[in-house]
Amino acid sequence: MTVDALTDVAGLLVGHATRRGGGWLTGTTVVLAPEDGAVAAVDVRGGGPGTKETDALDPRNLVQRVQAVVLTGGSAYGLDAASGVMAWLEERGRGVRVGPDPSHVVPVVPAACVFDLGRGGDFRARPDAGTGRAAVEAAWAGAGSPGAGVAQGCVGAGTGAVVGTLKGGIGTASTLLDSGVTVAALVVANAAGSVTDPETGALYGELSGGGRVAYPAAEVHEAARLRLAEVAARNAPPPLNTTLAVVATDAALSKAQAQKLAGTSHDGIARAVRPVHLLSDGDTVFALATGARPLAEGDPLALNEVLAAGADMVTRAIVRAVRAAESTEGPGGAWPSYEELYGG
Repeated sequence: MTVDALTDVAGLLVGHATRRGGGWLTGTTVVLAPEDGAVAAVDVRGGGPGTKETDALDPRNLVQRVQAVVLTGGSAYGLDAASGVMAWLEERGRGVRVGPDPSHVVPVVPAACVFDLGRGGDFRARPDAGTGRAAVEAAWAGAGSPGAGVAQGCVGAGTGAVVGTLKGGIGTASTLLDSGVTVAALVVANAAGSVTDPETGALYGELSGGGRVAYPAAEVHEAARLRLAEVAARNAPPPLNTTLAVVATDAALSKAQAQKLAGTSHDGIARAVRPVHLLSDGDTVFALATGARPLAEGDPLALNEVLAAGADMVTRAIVRAVRAAESTEGPGGAWPSYEELYGG
């Protein structure tokens, strides 16, 4: 059974740790790889990223597989969440073997962060190692519930996310290709750029999808425009721009092929958010490949359908993140949701 989520790639698990209230509005999301890991790569396009262990994913370097990927709030402070995930993995002997004893491992856990500092009211309320452990434990708990969906909206790393003056969050999507290969994405939408067409209020991601678009009524869009102008005047400074994504497939990919997938998947962000990839952005895409299904032998272009699907799933995941988000108001700011302003 498929659930239109990253977990449709067999072996991957997703867990969220969410902190809200009492000055908190942040969290961490963990994508846990199968026990033998997953081939991984990364492509960073933003000029102001916050990342950890991304150099290890370069195809020229030694590490071939990772044990987990961490997406977190808290800006660079929140990268400490990866330490809690590493500790959990070490306790289970999962990682790169570096000594004679099976317990002598170093888990490879790349991570990236979004800026959400102070959005709950307390600038110092941000994820730490304990938050990371809670998220990976939540992911592991899902191993006993095959076919369960992935929570979307204001959860995990998307708890404090904002897109322009709208509430952002977590979104996910998947597709099954004619070849039998599954491609999926999970996105944290937290961007200074807009996700809506200023003339109509329609979501850029839906406009680029090639399907039928239901445009908001003119009076609905005008009311939303006035509301968002008020919000922009109240919420200063504007949010920093970071969209994070994990794109995964069960295809057997090399690290170089996975890096190509991470790169082309950035097109999915550009279709749904404008602008992207500026100096203040942290836009980062990780690619994971579990290797369960070989690509068609003898066809050097067999990867193309996976590349195209990766970008499509990122766009759709951003749309779902925005549509799943809920309006939030607190001491750190007020952000209405797209659904509140425009309805379904």
